[in-house]
Amino acid sequence: MSWIDAGAVAALEEQTSIGADLDGEPVRVVRCDGEILAVADVCTHDGAPLDDAEVEACQIICPRHGARFCLRTGEALTPPAYEPLRTYAVRIDAGRILIERPD
Repeated sequence: MSWIDAGAVAALEEQTSIGADLDGEPVRVVRCDGEILAVADVCTHDGAPLDDAEVEACQIICPRHGARFCLRTGEALTPPAYEPLRTYAVRIDAGRILIERPD
């Protein structure tokens, strides 16, 4: 198991997100209720990036069509998305956000 450094914990405010690159795969890292979570940075409805997405109540909202996804599970919560977002394991080490590299 290996980990990718996504940035400093201090740079991530509550209900905000930052982008990261996981071996060419775009990832969105979000702080929600003090927890740091990571999901694929692409809406499963139309493939649009979530870089301008709002974060509300531990959900990320696609800026194009309003689909909502649970940040903890990736579950699609509202149409037009029906497929979940991929989620990634996150850990904190020495003030850095680390995302597990998929095998």
